[in-house]
Amino acid sequence: MAMVQVAGNLTAHDRQILTSVNAGASSLSFVGSSFIVLCYVLFKELRKFSFKLVFYLALSDMLCSFFSIVGDPSKGFFCIAQGYSTHFFCVASFLWTTTIAFTLHRTVVKHKTDVEDLEAMFHLYVWGTSLVMTVIRSIGNNHGHLGAWCWTEIGRTRKAIHFITFYAPLWGAILYNGFTYFQVIRMLNNATRMAVGMSDRAYQFDARPDMKALNRWGYYPLILIGSWAFGTINRIHDFVAPGHKILWLSVLDVGTAALMGLFNSIAYGLNSSVRRAICERLDLFWPDRLRRWFPPGFKFRNQVQESELVSLKIQDQH
Repeated sequence: MAMVQVAGNLTAHDRQILTSVNAGASSLSFVGSSFIVLCYVLFKELRKFSFKLVFYLALSDMLCSFFSIVGDPSKGFFCIAQGYSTHFFCVASFLWTTTIAFTLHRTVVKHKTDVEDLEAMFHLYVWGTSLVMTVIRSIGNNHGHLGAWCWTEIGRTRKAIHFITFYAPLWGAILYNGFTYFQVIRMLNNATRMAVGMSDRAYQFDARPDMKALNRWGYYPLILIGSWAFGTINRIHDFVAPGHKILWLSVLDVGTAALMGLFNSIAYGLNSSVRRAICERLDLFWPDRLRRWFPPGFKFRNQVQESELVSLKIQDQH
């Protein structure tokens, strides 16, 4: 999504650099998110509500990356389709992260078990908001064609609309996720300290995987910040000093934004359930004569369970 803004007032060579960076980073995100989608389709044990939200996130990332990769669309239908699609699915991607944060908060902090009943509302919220933001941005917009990108905005008004329909909800999602995960981690840390205080050393050893999961959750809000911080800075700079593009900032803008799908697939998708499912399949089909090359206990070490993303207490409470 970032690449639609940064190519103005750059040389043809600079635009080629940005095109290459975008294609390479988007390809990595496409592969990573496609892998998570494929795992959800192939492994029935992953089709729980917790991982279903991750599947929708990965699907949005996959489609956003795909339309970002689409090269050099001509003026007309393909240019418009690329502009609409990248904006729609990129917005949907970071909105799905808020549903995951909401589910964790509702399950852990509020002790509610009705999150699965809210799936229809999640879809309405994510796809509906993405559609509204895309339509608002399209009003009065002239779908320009510059290098490999569409949605070229000229003028402060169009740039302001772009900021309102993309970066405003993006940073709203970042703030919401950060606040929500802070509350979840604080509550679980307090509960863990109380449990450890009343238990023996064996429990403390068993609680280590849970603490690893807590530490991992703390990094989730940083994914969106890392993916879009340079893009936000570049938008502000372009608004204040139009026509004075900074190449290195544009490269960081395009590269980090295009890698969002890869970051999400690693952080949200490659949890213990996915790794365990993959190891079980490898254990079934991997030739016995090759297993001796793996370290002793390899299978079991990879299948150690740690707390899941959202499944937390949901399955235990049903």
